[in-house]
Amino acid sequence: MVQPLPGTELAEFDTPVLVVDIDAVQRNIERMAGIARAAGVALRPHAKTHKSPNFARRQIAAGAVGICCQKVGEAEVMVAGGVTDILVTNEIVGRIKLARLAGLARLVQIRTVADNAEAVAWLGKAARSAGVTIGVLVDCDLGHARTGLADPRAAAELGKIVAHTDGLHFDGLQAYHGSIQHTEGWEARRAASDAANARLQGFRTAFAEAKLACRIVSGAGTGTYPFQTAAAGYTEWQCGSYIFMDREYRDAKGEDGGPLRTFEHALTMLASVVSVAGENHCVVDAGYKALSVDGGEPELQGLPGWTFGFAGDEHGRLRCTGAEAAPRPRLGDKVQIIPGHGDTTINLHDDYYVVSGGRLVGVWPVAARGRVR
Repeated sequence: MVQPLPGTELAEFDTPVLVVDIDAVQRNIERMAGIARAAGVALRPHAKTHKSPNFARRQIAAGAVGICCQKVGEAEVMVAGGVTDILVTNEIVGRIKLARLAGLARLVQIRTVADNAEAVAWLGKAARSAGVTIGVLVDCDLGHARTGLADPRAAAELGKIVAHTDGLHFDGLQAYHGSIQHTEGWEARRAASDAANARLQGFRTAFAEAKLACRIVSGAGTGTYPFQTAAAGYTEWQCGSYIFMDREYRDAKGEDGGPLRTFEHALTMLASVVSVAGENHCVVDAGYKALSVDGGEPELQGLPGWTFGFAGDEHGRLRCTGAEAAPRPRLGDKVQIIPGHGDTTINLHDDYYVVSGGRLVGVWPVAARGRVR
């Protein structure tokens, strides 16, 4: 595949392609780093969003203590890219995966999470076989009903098992509640976070009674960090999507009732108009294979009065919906589309086209794309 040279203008890119405004990214990184510092909370951004050591290193340079990964494969890519402190925020089972995780712990600081005594035993065996120590956070269910223990006393008992397992070190709690990140409305999201925080206090009490010091309480996300603070018991935030932002997060309303604008849209899908045959629409070369659908419809950037709709695997349909709409795009015009959900859109692509001032800086690989194991 022929790639454009640095300095190439956006209008000359082949499409469809992921475009990242590196200046907006850097502002987002620095804003979140500053917010975390002011809040007295460590920042450990989740790399499952960007899947790139290039962005992870920028986050760490701005003050992050390390990063989160969801899969061992993601962690392997990050270690190869120079990241030295990683929390794998998922339960790891299976001989091969555990051996890979323990192998990484020979190279860098590795922590993971657990919610089962048998899994702890397997993890300890892998660590001992590799001659390493792996940090473990007990995974607490704050209401998501996905992974994690819902009973604080059972969680504390598991913490004791971790603390007494050779090869492991008990480091604290994972307290992440994913399903409330997009709760619409500031007050509704505050109420959902307060309920989760109340559950967290039950876990903290149980661990204190068990005389287990929780040095790390890791959780919160881009949608809930304003409410899941140090005062609520958190020591670090796992926010990830703030680096790029997407339509789904933007539509989680801010404190003023309008869109959450603390962070900028830094990621778009660039597409070309390939057909203007329709009287009331035109068609671009980006469809289901270029943009994920789990976050709802993407949104056009810089085309007021026009909407994007999927028209098949390789096509999107632009329709005019307003009397004061922007002029109809012409054949060959480029349009920028804000993904509904950034994470799953990114995982469809091999590369980022990184731009500054509308010109190409470089082509960066989505290095951990497809690392689902």
